[in-house]
Amino acid sequence: MITEYQGVWVFIEQSEEKIEHVSLELLGAGRKLADKLEVPLAGILLGDHIKSLGQTVIAYGADEVYLIDHPVLKDYRTESFMKGLIFLAEKYKPEIILYGATPNGKDLASAVATDLSTGLTADTTMLDIDLEKRLLEASRPAFGGNIMATILCKKHRPQMATVRPKVMKALERDDQKQGKIIEETISLSEESMRTKVLKIVKDVTKISNLADAHIVVCGGKGMGDAKSFELIQELANTLGGAVGGTRDVVEAGWLKHELQIGQTGETVTPKIYFAIGVSGAIQHVVGMKNSEMIIAINKDRNAPIFDVATYGIVGDAIQIVPMLIEQFKGALIEKGGEKTYA
Repeated sequence: MITEYQGVWVFIEQSEEKIEHVSLELLGAGRKLADKLEVPLAGILLGDHIKSLGQTVIAYGADEVYLIDHPVLKDYRTESFMKGLIFLAEKYKPEIILYGATPNGKDLASAVATDLSTGLTADTTMLDIDLEKRLLEASRPAFGGNIMATILCKKHRPQMATVRPKVMKALERDDQKQGKIIEETISLSEESMRTKVLKIVKDVTKISNLADAHIVVCGGKGMGDAKSFELIQELANTLGGAVGGTRDVVEAGWLKHELQIGQTGETVTPKIYFAIGVSGAIQHVVGMKNSEMIIAINKDRNAPIFDVATYGIVGDAIQIVPMLIEQFKGALIEKGGEKTYA
């Protein structure tokens, strides 16, 4: 019976006894859902020597933590983690389970959904509750990012979704918050595992620094052409920031796909975000709206980007960006061997 299922769960992804930030973001989102449904929010911790993380999960919003500490769960494997999560889900019957849309999160969520014969919405960017029907409204881009699709799981439980990192906001840590840690045991043996972890190799490939950048300079088709778009790179270099672009820019071949920002690209939350020649379509805004400060430059004073901007400049970016570069270079000074601004 669907009515037997209650509670919102967040799978807490951790590595080397450190919680991945997307899980803290999901605790913030899960807190809102749980409060609407008037049910507890729980974090799910699976691993080896991870008991010390339980209080951290509570401090970031959880009322309860379901914890399985077992040597076989030391490193992530689909089989072992799936068994642990399914054991807990069948015993406690959660209404909703959220996972980070990370490689491990997506792998685990799909395996659990298959085994529990329930639905799963992937790469969600918005979450809400239809309170009357107690349905999770999981929204995600569809048809190449041209529309937003809201997906419901009406007949099966738990309702599940993977959520893109940096889309949700984590709550402020509250170490005074009280909660309950529920330790469970499960029968697992290394011999029964079909896969073995022989060695973990750290990723040394060169990847986009967009996700971690404090300053992001994003250019749109309003820059006119590939030559003019080079001003975006120059401004980013001057500020020590990262370059990003809209989907139109990527499709025009001015920028590589991994530097695209928006629903079908990266989600960023820098301290300062420059949106230059960017119109502000919802497909783009969802990927940067949580930036601390947004500075928009656009010729069209009615451009939607100004609705989310902290500061707006109405004018031709081709003329304005060189003036910004000149001003920033003029203010650049050397201090203690590092570049800073006067």
